[in-house]
Amino acid sequence: MSNAVPYSAFPNQFRADLIAGKRLIGCWSALGSPITAEILGLAGFDWILLDGEHAPNDVLTFIPQLMALKDSVSAPVVRPPSNDTVTIKRLLDIGFYNFLVPFVETADDARAAVAATRYPSGGVRGVSVAHRSNRYGTVKDYQKVINDNIAVIVQIETQQAVDNIDAIAAVGGVDCLFVGPSDLAAGMGHLGEALLPKVQSTIAHVFARAKAAGKPCGILAPVEADARRYMEMGASFVAVGGDLGVFLNATQALKDKYL
Repeated sequence: MSNAVPYSAFPNQFRADLIAGKRLIGCWSALGSPITAEILGLAGFDWILLDGEHAPNDVLTFIPQLMALKDSVSAPVVRPPSNDTVTIKRLLDIGFYNFLVPFVETADDARAAVAATRYPSGGVRGVSVAHRSNRYGTVKDYQKVINDNIAVIVQIETQQAVDNIDAIAAVGGVDCLFVGPSDLAAGMGHLGEALLPKVQSTIAHVFARAKAAGKPCGILAPVEADARRYMEMGASFVAVGGDLGVFLNATQALKDKYL
């Protein structure tokens, strides 16, 4: 258990560390429970992904999970269900500062994701003067400083995204490129075969192009051998497991001891 200072969004040290290419090890949270989120927060991961795309979450379930992580050193990262301006606005207002935006295929998609997280003139975020993110209106100069404290990570998960990787990486405000290996494999016509050499070489290509653009890259890799291989390939933002898988594997192992 870490004794470090709890995560704070002002300033957003997680974003600074991400942009600097510091190795940041995280864990996926998909069970939609503030209790499991709180337990994950005790472990001391650099970040915890609260999933809104493939998990039973919405704005109302995310709030108690954010509350459960208030004293954790782990930076909450949210994956919205889609690259949608209104959805992202609502997630911003409830207190998320770090976004993993799914299904970004073009530079226009990437620009839209960044714009959704910024107030004008840097973007199109709608303005509310009192919400959970600015502690209900008590954060001085919130609207002046928040644009510089939002992290945007875009998910590369289709062949079209790979074809446009240089243009996506060049978009200002995109802080990191994240590969979804299962979706990428499926998008390449190899559903369930993320370890095929062709898919692995494509992942390596994305990492290389991110590096060439001066952007860090990340990936989800719950198998240790995969995680270490991807880190050797250049990934610095790596999810090494998730609450669902840990719980499933641990309960199965416990049962196997006796039955």
